[in-house]
Amino acid sequence: MTLPDGLRLRRAHPQDLDDIMWLEHVSFPTDAWSASQMSGELYSPHGYYIVIETVDEPAAPLVVGYAGLSSLTGNPVADVQTIAVAADQRGKGLGRVLFTELLDEARRRGVREVFLEVRADNPVAQSMYTAFGFEHIATRPRYYQPDGVDAWVMRAELPGPDAERSSGVGPIGQEALGERD
Repeated sequence: MTLPDGLRLRRAHPQDLDDIMWLEHVSFPTDAWSASQMSGELYSPHGYYIVIETVDEPAAPLVVGYAGLSSLTGNPVADVQTIAVAADQRGKGLGRVLFTELLDEARRRGVREVFLEVRADNPVAQSMYTAFGFEHIATRPRYYQPDGVDAWVMRAELPGPDAERSSGVGPIGQEALGERD
């Protein structure tokens, strides 16, 4: 899966907080995470956050998508924490690129099972997750507040370490350093 021209995928860093929070608030106006929650995620040693940003010169890069995964070291289970794509960038496959990279990182960490929650009123996201092999295993009533929207809990098993990775590259940034595995 490749990105359209003018965009790049990279590891998020704490300096991205303002850009991520802007996108968080426009994507999830009623139930956005707080800046302190997101900051904690960006600094967490258990998290893996990525962004897609514009790389058009001379404008400064603009974050147009982000996603995060959480997994404790050595734990075979991970959780997709969040994923968002700017409204004007939707329909271009950016969500799939972000999600593929999260699943690739989960595999690199030895994760065998991934969980996520998705709004019951978001069939586009549900469809994408299902296409990646996720199954709806439970419903959390009125999980998303203040809207009172149910959450679907979805789960997928990941292939073992000898299975072929979907992207074929190492962790983001390593390919530039010649450290591909």
